[in-house]
Amino acid sequence: MGDGSGCGGGREGVQTVGLIDTHCHFGMLKERATEVLSEARAAGVTAAIAVGIDLESSRRAVGVAERHDEVWATAGVHPHEAMHFDAVARTGLERLLAHPRAVAVGECGLDFYRDSSPRDAQRQAFVEQLELAGAVGKPVVVHSREAAGEMFALLTEHARGLTVVLHCFSAVDHVELCNERGYFVSLAGNLTYKRADDLRSAVGRVRDDLLLVESDAPYLSPEPHRGSENRPARVAVTAAALAHLRGWDAARVAEVTSANARRAFGLPAAAGV
Repeated sequence: MGDGSGCGGGREGVQTVGLIDTHCHFGMLKERATEVLSEARAAGVTAAIAVGIDLESSRRAVGVAERHDEVWATAGVHPHEAMHFDAVARTGLERLLAHPRAVAVGECGLDFYRDSSPRDAQRQAFVEQLELAGAVGKPVVVHSREAAGEMFALLTEHARGLTVVLHCFSAVDHVELCNERGYFVSLAGNLTYKRADDLRSAVGRVRDDLLLVESDAPYLSPEPHRGSENRPARVAVTAAALAHLRGWDAARVAEVTSANARRAFGLPAAAGV
């Protein structure tokens, strides 16, 4: 989950068929999922992952996935909500993660920018969710803001053998570590922002097989839509920016990122096609 902060500059996307939005907060959007998904399909975004940030939103994410064949869900507790992570929350997440439409733990992690929950609570909730991911055999979707060093240290200690997806990637000084460990790098609309030169440079060094695209809707609308509610359809704009950076065409960026999403989250072969 982002907060819409970033800086301007970007380009419109071209029609790209078969994209997967790997991170969307459907419950925070103004319109119903049916309308949002219809708009997304028209833009070439043909599958999405609904993300939970606490127990109740995780339940809603699974509900969206139950009602829409092109949607899957995650269940987790965001660092902003970490002070509320307890045995009841962990048990509730574990039950949700047994659902066939629930494909990952998260989003969870560390946010030392907002510090909405005490840092010790964030660390504890993060570690317990990494352990939960190992116990249920599912990937973990990681939020990190102003906490990359400690986040990677906790992953080193507690995420061995886990599939790790770094949501709204910003750890530009750790690309080589991500490549070495096989951590997936998920790119949001801030890739298009004027002051994101460091991020764009870092993306050029990420392995092809680790690249994902996401909306983080309703947050992080790409340019030229910045300042308005983001939507899954705008993943096409971020994908176009990624294609430009890599020297790819629209078909190539869809092929690569969607294949990576299917592998990262264990989605069926037809997802995103």
